[in-house]
Amino acid sequence: MISAVDLKAGMTFIQDGKLIRVLSASHHKPGKGNTVMRMKLRDVRSGATYDTTFRPDEKFERAFLETRDVQFLYSMDETAYFMDLESYEQYELPVDSIEDELLYLLENMEVKIQFYGSEVIGVEVPQTVTLKVKETQPSIKGATVTGSGKPATMETGLVVNVPDFIEVGEALIINTSEGTYQKRA
Repeated sequence: MISAVDLKAGMTFIQDGKLIRVLSASHHKPGKGNTVMRMKLRDVRSGATYDTTFRPDEKFERAFLETRDVQFLYSMDETAYFMDLESYEQYELPVDSIEDELLYLLENMEVKIQFYGSEVIGVEVPQTVTLKVKETQPSIKGATVTGSGKPATMETGLVVNVPDFIEVGEALIINTSEGTYQKRA
């Protein structure tokens, strides 16, 4: 069992028979009253997202997930296809359940896939990925790193704020947990 105060973003637990993933969690102490945990949660199976609050001492059953190394093959129509690197078994996931993760995935990229029992429930992307800039405003001569930046569309469709000196075609290292530019590759 795990207390609500110990739940962090990315953790998965079981509530009323449903598999729930924590998207964000914050400790909130109102002026009057008791401390509460504000959370944004996603039902893993249905994809429904909702906000809720828990008392810090509420307990939940922790869901133990198994991960396997897989290769992202491609996505077509409403399905993303992955292949196990050891057994060559293929797994299919609905695109709408992993649409945030797909913004960081290129074909043939190695990632981890999460299982709850024999059920495939999600994709775990690396901490950083290298993506190329597909579209951005022209670079500004004499621009420095301290500028306010400009939006750049990466090859996967992800939009990231980058420094003014970045040009189309450059490879950048992107932090996947925050969706932010880190540095040139």
